[in-house]
Amino acid sequence: MITLHALEATLAEGKAPLKVVWVKKGELTPQGEALDVRLGGVLRRAMAGAGFKGEAGENLLLSTPEGHFLLFGLDEDPRATGGRLAQALAKLSFPEVLVEALEAYPLAEGILLGAYRFDRYKGSREEKPVAIQLSGANPEEVERAKKVAEGVYWARDLVNEPPNVLTPEALAEAALSLKAFGVEVEVLDEGAIQALGMGAFLAVAQGSENPPRFIALRYAPEGARERLDLVGKGLTFDSGGYSLKPTEGMATMKGDMAGGAAVLGAMKSAALLGLPVEIRGYIAACENMVSGRAYRLGDVLKTLTGKTVEVMNTDAEGRLTLADALAYAERQGARRILELSTLTGSAVVALGEEVAALFATEEAWGRRVEDAARRAGEKVWPLPLERAYREKLKSPVADLKNVGDRNGGAITAALFLAEFVTVPLVHLDIAGPAFTKKAHALGPEGGTGFGVRTVLEVARGLTDTTPA
Repeated sequence: MITLHALEATLAEGKAPLKVVWVKKGELTPQGEALDVRLGGVLRRAMAGAGFKGEAGENLLLSTPEGHFLLFGLDEDPRATGGRLAQALAKLSFPEVLVEALEAYPLAEGILLGAYRFDRYKGSREEKPVAIQLSGANPEEVERAKKVAEGVYWARDLVNEPPNVLTPEALAEAALSLKAFGVEVEVLDEGAIQALGMGAFLAVAQGSENPPRFIALRYAPEGARERLDLVGKGLTFDSGGYSLKPTEGMATMKGDMAGGAAVLGAMKSAALLGLPVEIRGYIAACENMVSGRAYRLGDVLKTLTGKTVEVMNTDAEGRLTLADALAYAERQGARRILELSTLTGSAVVALGEEVAALFATEEAWGRRVEDAARRAGEKVWPLPLERAYREKLKSPVADLKNVGDRNGGAITAALFLAEFVTVPLVHLDIAGPAFTKKAHALGPEGGTGFGVRTVLEVARGLTDTTPA
């Protein structure tokens, strides 16, 4: 477990069992140079003797009569540097470490994210508490990083929970815990969902023994002058239904609620940070399973808006649940919506595992979200809402089909969602970056919490009076 603290003392002045000395392209930072002068040049001699160049993440531990020093190669991205440092420190046994802050906020955020672990189901767990002193950091920046990381951690935990634990009801129970942070939470059961007329959402849910839940959240601090509405996909497990996924495709489908997890994580961090923005969130939580009650190809569903949809693929279920959730958000007075979902494999084919696809029905709103993602250090890339592809969604028996053909699948999915709202919508298809099968600089394999930091930056940006 890592804890962070701001410290005024420099690297040379401060006291700690281990000091981290940054190296970039074979050069020490000014604080590192000052420390090396005090040490009589021991750091430079060690670098020369070991041929240490300070490539990103490369490190060299020195034990000297003056103490222990970790030479560490800087990455271009300070978040990645922080994450790699946290992972390196986890392999050592120093209870306290002194680190030069450099770019304090992203470094602190990276350290915390890189330290994340999900091991609650392992028989033996070894905790190595490490207190990191950030030399020259602003205490407010360190506290902000901690509060952001809390939301990301929670989103990751939710995604990483096994599906027999995190059912739709359990996700709703998790959401109710936000009441302790001043967030209003309403959970609608199956009867209430049916009474509203969410026919598409209910159709996806009807094949499972675990009943659906619709989660509505409201964070409304006193004096808030701006509002942000969020919608997150909440499929706690997706078998594909009768359009059954193969085993390898189903193995990570406990993470098909990563969009909903991002909404919950962002709400928690927003409340902890006291952001002066009203934030509302909506999650249609259910499972997509196969049974005698499950929905079928050819079924025609009536959505909350009254539009009808012909089902041509039961594995295109997320857009059906989102259609009703988006329409509900607009009914509640949303002026603009940011929606996050692990929606299509097509987005992964187009952009890979690290970049989310961004679709916007209004250019200015899309640009705001794109800029916020860049500030947050999360990778998104805008793709076009090509209106000509709307033809692919035409049905002979209903207003829409739920899929087009295989070409441009991420685009037709986004066009489908856009049919159910009239206010500006940004759809983030996070199917690639929401879940990773290998460890990375900012964490281990599993849920990444992607989207939490972008949402928080979007909310912070809404209080900025600079034109979008």
